[in-house]
Amino acid sequence: MSDVSRELVRPPRPETWRDRLAGFAESLDLTPLRLVVGIVVVLVAAVGGWKLLQAPPPPAEMQLPFASASSLPDAGAADGDVGGAPGGGPDPVASSEPGDDPADEVVVHVAGAVTSPGVQRLPSGARVFEAVDAAGGATPEADMGRVNLAAPLTDGQQVYVPKVGEPGGGAAMSPSGGVAGGTGPPPVVDLNTATIDQLDELPGIGPAIAQAIVDHRAEHGGFTSVEGLLDVRGIGQAKLDELRSRVTV
Repeated sequence: MSDVSRELVRPPRPETWRDRLAGFAESLDLTPLRLVVGIVVVLVAAVGGWKLLQAPPPPAEMQLPFASASSLPDAGAADGDVGGAPGGGPDPVASSEPGDDPADEVVVHVAGAVTSPGVQRLPSGARVFEAVDAAGGATPEADMGRVNLAAPLTDGQQVYVPKVGEPGGGAAMSPSGGVAGGTGPPPVVDLNTATIDQLDELPGIGPAIAQAIVDHRAEHGGFTSVEGLLDVRGIGQAKLDELRSRVTV
């Protein structure tokens, strides 16, 4: 058989995808320019579809920051709020601490054989033993058996703790000078042996007059009678009458 005959009977080559793509492009009469334009149109359509399918943005009010509890103004801070002080300040009544009311406390003078004699402030309804504790407690020479430790305190009274062997009785003195819950008459002070502190605890006698009594005693060799107090600067007849039952020589 000749070479021509072999060529004529050769089976056709199978069609590939490139052949099919080339045939499709030839049927559409696609040129390189049309192909580029088509690709651009497809891309634009894809981008537009992606944007349309996106979820809408949240409303503007949902994007605003929320105030935290710590950043909120205190209640009543604004002007005109009920219960708030003018200008937004704290209410002075609402901010007062318990016990600030003077009616909730008593002021007493603790004197005699205690560690720290002086004025003490105690809650209303307190007892004599609490006043003694507030003054640092009794000293070793105190005669506590002559003091009514359970007596209630009243505002302005004096609590006196006598020493062992001291004349008179331990008492809680009322503001008027009478005994309030004591076990005997108020203590009597010897003008010739009393210290400045003991004289200072007498009614109407302050530190200056107590010092004047001690100076007069040292200068004149002591007192021979209670009336000798009239010679002390600052003591008149009215004050002598007030002291007469509380002093001796």
